[in-house]
Order: sequence, then C-alpha cells, then structure tokens
Amino acid sequence: MKKILIANRGEIALRIMRTIREMGLKSVAIFSEADRNAPFVKYADESVCIGPPASSESYLRTDKIIEVCKNLNVDGIHPGYGFLSENADFARLVKQEGFTLIGPSPEAMEIMGDKLSAKAAVKNYNIPMVPGTDEAITDIPEAKEISKEIGYPILIKASAGGGGKGMRVVEKEEDFEEQMQLAINEAVSAFGNGAVFIERYVGSPRHIEIQIMADSHGNIVPIFERECSIQRRHQKVIEEAPSSVLTPEMRKEMGEKACDVARACNYVGAGTVEFLLDENHNFFFLEMNTRLQVEHPVTELISGIDLVKEQINVAEGKALSFKASDLKINGHAMEVRVYAEDPSNNFLPDIGTLKTYKPPIGLGVRVDDGFEEGMEIPIYYDPMISKLITHGKNRQEAIDRMIRAIDDYKIVGIETTLPFCKYVMRHEAFTSGNFDTHFVKDHFTPEKLESSLPDDIIEIGAVMSALLVDEEKNKYKQINNINQHSNWRVNRT
Repeated sequence: MKKILIANRGEIALRIMRTIREMGLKSVAIFSEADRNAPFVKYADESVCIGPPASSESYLRTDKIIEVCKNLNVDGIHPGYGFLSENADFARLVKQEGFTLIGPSPEAMEIMGDKLSAKAAVKNYNIPMVPGTDEAITDIPEAKEISKEIGYPILIKASAGGGGKGMRVVEKEEDFEEQMQLAINEAVSAFGNGAVFIERYVGSPRHIEIQIMADSHGNIVPIFERECSIQRRHQKVIEEAPSSVLTPEMRKEMGEKACDVARACNYVGAGTVEFLLDENHNFFFLEMNTRLQVEHPVTELISGIDLVKEQINVAEGKALSFKASDLKINGHAMEVRVYAEDPSNNFLPDIGTLKTYKPPIGLGVRVDDGFEEGMEIPIYYDPMISKLITHGKNRQEAIDRMIRAIDDYKIVGIETTLPFCKYVMRHEAFTSGNFDTHFVKDHFTPEKLESSLPDDIIEIGAVMSALLVDEEKNKYKQINNINQHSNWRVNRT
C-alpha cells in the first residue's frame, strides 16, 4: 500500500496519520463541513470534504468514501474506531471494490458483533461464560423459569448491544416482565434488533480486556491486558495497563483464552477480547471488539508496539513483527478520556469554544487530541476532546504523572471530565486498586469535586477567608467605637 484513506475524524484520524507518515506512506482525510479546520484535515497529505456535519451525511456515507478512494487512487482504508469500523457491510463493500480494509474480515465482524453468535462461536474452546441463556429470549414464562434457576439478580442484555443500551438489572421476579420489555424497546431503538438474553448479574465486576494481534499466517499474540473499570453510564473514562489485580498466572490464562476467541472467528488484525472479573477473581468472556480500541495507547506504552503499524503490515499480508516471547511489560500506563462533559451535572455534554487550550507536556506524558485553541466543540459527534496518557516505571509514578499532567492541562471555555479524573487518581479506592465498575456510584458525587481542588487554590482560599474575617472584625470595632462616642442616642427624643 502506498496511500491510505482514514474513514474517521478527530484524534484517532490524526494518530493513524502519524504512523502512516512514519512508514513513508501517504494519507487521505475525509471531513465534514464541521471539521473543515480540524488538525487532522491539515495534517493529511490530501483532504476531501465529504458532506454536511451530520455523520449520516458524511462519515457514514460509504458511497462517497468509495468514490473518494477511486478518484485519489487509494490502496487501503483504515476505519479507526466508531463510525464504520465494525460495519460488516462496509468491510464487504471495500473488498468488492478492490480496496484493502485495515481490519478483520466481514465474517469475523458479524460473528463477534452479535453477543449470542459470539457465545456460540467460542463454545467449543472452553471459554468461561457468565451463567445464562445461549439464545435470544422469546418465551416470557420460560425466561422467568430460567432466571429462577440462575438466581436473582439477573441481567437482561441486548444481543446487538453496547454502551449499556438494552441492558437491565432485575433484582426480583415481580420486576422481570417490565424490565424485559424496557430492554427490548431500548434495543430496538438503539440497534434495530430487539433480541435479548439473560445472564447472572455479577455484582462487583472489574472490566479487564486483552489486546490481541493476529496475522494471516496463523500467528495470534496477546499483548497484555488493560483495566477499564472506571466508567460512567457503562462507558469507559479511565483505563490503565497492566491491571493492578492480575497475577502472572491469570494474565497467561486470560491471554490464551483471548487467542482462542480470535481463533473461533478466524480473526486477522488488531482486536480486543473483553472479560468480566468477579470479586473472587473468576473471569468470564464478555465480548470481542473487532477494531482498534480508544484506549490502545496504554498498551503501546507498556509493550513498545505500534498497533497501527502492525495493523497496516498485517493488512498487507505480512507476518507479525514479534512473538509472545519477545514481549515484556515495561512499567505502567494510565489514560484518561478528556470529554467535553460536566461531571458536576451528571456528565452531560458541554458545548462551546476552546478559549484556552494548552495540553500538558513533559517526561512520560502523551496527548492524543484533535483540537486546537479557538476551535468549537461540535455537537454532532462524540464529545471526547483528547486522550491524556502517562507512563511511569510503576503504577504510582504513572498516577503521580497523571495528576501533574491534569494540573498542567489548561482548558477554558467548556467543562471537561478532567476534575473528575483527578478526583479518581487521588481516591484511596483507586490508588489501592480496590475498585470495580461501580466506582462512580459508590464513591462519587458532584459535591466531592469541591474538596479535590488543587492544594494551592485551597490555601489561597483559606488565606482570603482569614483576611475577610479580620476585615469584618475591624468593621465591627469601628462601629462599636462610633456608637460609644456618638450623641445620636443621647440627643434622640
């Protein structure tokens, strides 16, 4: 391949382009009218406006993307994450039109894109599963009986789901039918597919995922794990690698099982196998993401592997450039997602202009972003501004660097998740490693952000308060002094 089109936008488009340039290849950006002045558009060797701001009229227009590829003699397409990255129809179209998709086959996407078909595919590989149904539920009375056998609380999940949509926790039998209907309705609305299934509800889970790379020569290598348990609305906010709770033995076993999941669908490329880890450190297969993950930088920092470079080489038919025995965990990495959201208002998206935007720099700090000072945050897309990543020789150093980097990150004009991320970094549950996916529910309220202000700000506030108290005392003394020497009361008749 000599020229690659990035069918995406923002920070991930820019991150992919940097590797493409390092490899001596050319990049093509597609952009909507809302992204005309974005850094990724300026960085690309060639850029083409593909339509209006709405993604349905721009970044999801497969016909226009193929047309651009033909007009500019593109060889390959990298879909990044989101948008078309796990769209099997798009993957099939790319192949039919004679281009190379930098990603897995459409068949692998289809198998792993549906949770029920994924469970069926891995069944012969002895992959640990959360107890539950293997097929979509259609018979309500039968589903109730199954739920009794599993034991409440149970979880109703959309087969085609993701991001917490079509997911309902049912605590007791009398709530089953209502929650079932709500899950189905939400699944239909979000995915156009109302199929749901039942699993035992894991009460205090940790979200552990294994990064794998596979080539067309039969090589599949696990590249350690990522911990992604700090979430809001079932979506990740903070990730780290490696996990603070996995033993070498668990890491090896989970890595082997992740490779088996890849074998179950003849996987080629970069993928992530996600597991739930319960309070007894039993792990269960959750799903496979057939694309590059948002949080891939933490894996890159501890492994030294450029995952995008490997993706491109594998798509060209080359073998992986490394074996499992070549890999060694180098230190610890943390990533926080910097969203244009207000953590003091239930993490609702915030829009506005980046009046001040100065990312942090320094040893062990990486920022993958897609904005510049003066730009507006568009309302049409995911509200993520950047990913802030730190690397240290151990977990505590990575945390300390993250706190410093958050303090150095200057964003004025919108609310962001940075104060929340700093709160997490300083919380005892996180620093001790004793946390799960319920961290926000168990440990966070908006009021607590006030107590996590920088020490220098707190100190200044204390000094100002003391000065105000002294000022009030002086005023009171002056009034008393005036009253004592005034004839106002004496002369009053």
